[in-house]
Amino acid sequence: MRPVAVTSTAAATLPELVPDPVELPAGLADLRAEVRSFLDEERDADRWTPRADVWLSGWDESFSRRLGERGWLGMTIPTEYGGHGRTALERYVVTEELLAAGAPVAAHWIADRQIGPSLLRHGTEEQRRAFLPGIARGEVYFGIGMSEPDSGSDLASVRTRATRGDGGWRLSGTKVWTSGAHHAHAFFALVRTEPRDDAHRHAGLSQFLVELDSPGVEIRPIPLLTGAHHFNEVRFDDVFIPDSRVFGEIGNGWAQVTGELAFERSGPERFLSTYPLLSSLVGELTAASGGVDTGTRRRVGSLVSRLWTLRAMSLAVAGALESGEAPELAAALVKDLGTRFENEIVDAARLLVDIPPDPGAESGFARLLADAVLHAPGFTLRGGTNEVLRGIVARGMGLR
Repeated sequence: MRPVAVTSTAAATLPELVPDPVELPAGLADLRAEVRSFLDEERDADRWTPRADVWLSGWDESFSRRLGERGWLGMTIPTEYGGHGRTALERYVVTEELLAAGAPVAAHWIADRQIGPSLLRHGTEEQRRAFLPGIARGEVYFGIGMSEPDSGSDLASVRTRATRGDGGWRLSGTKVWTSGAHHAHAFFALVRTEPRDDAHRHAGLSQFLVELDSPGVEIRPIPLLTGAHHFNEVRFDDVFIPDSRVFGEIGNGWAQVTGELAFERSGPERFLSTYPLLSSLVGELTAASGGVDTGTRRRVGSLVSRLWTLRAMSLAVAGALESGEAPELAAALVKDLGTRFENEIVDAARLLVDIPPDPGAESGFARLLADAVLHAPGFTLRGGTNEVLRGIVARGMGLR
């Protein structure tokens, strides 16, 4: 990640955000420098302005295509499917630099983060060739079809149903909180293909690859209080899904989703959504006249030390995923601790700097703070509520 530039005499009183406290292979330094140089050029050309929570809100298809042209999307996808055959650590370096810079990555984020790896694990050869090359080019975008009204994070209670028909399946029901569905080409939908059995709640679930321009699909916006539009409700009215778009095995949906959620919950976005605000906070404090008091130094130091701890945990999960594991418990822990950490950055920024949030500002601390404040209520909900995640951790520890 990018260290904060400090030039004032007060700099020595604050912890510098030094990159790479977790030792990574030496060759990754060149890749990190290449990404930083590209991002500097992008900002100098005024192609985008840094924002907080960009992996949800920063939809910029031209930026995604520019990343694809440089080989920074689909990095771990094999070359035979249009990817680049690089390692998970190389991808991690690229993604954390993009997040730390506040770059607009939302268009490709879900497809690159979890759809590509899931297609490689469970997709058919035809599905891989149909979607993976476009994902790697930054031209094919996906949403996530898991949550439903009245279900919350309890995915076992989903009621969207698929029934067998001639040459495929008929899909009816509703998904909600689907980020980017109004722009996306497709998503994976978790649905019931067998009646619910209360004794085996996770049985009878399957996944389908739903192309969102299919007849019978209706996408309804769910605007934020600010008027911004990221979330959607997606309704299915007897939508035909051909057999070629069954994802994985019928009845194996729960196991597949569990593996997919490990990718969703453990990445650096779970603790870097508000990193641009933390960086700006340190910049404001170091530029202030009169130095920084002991309490402020301790609070910022605590945030920085926890940031590196979360990064080490996230890297460990990334290594496990690359080895073919599905570390559900560890991923849940990263997400739970990371989202609480992000909210604490927002609290610290509001307390330590006397600059109010301003959603109308073009850039700078006031705009970053406004974005973070407005998005913060969702931090502990998306990817599974923190209460559900703590239940996963407790079960994994044998406490329930």
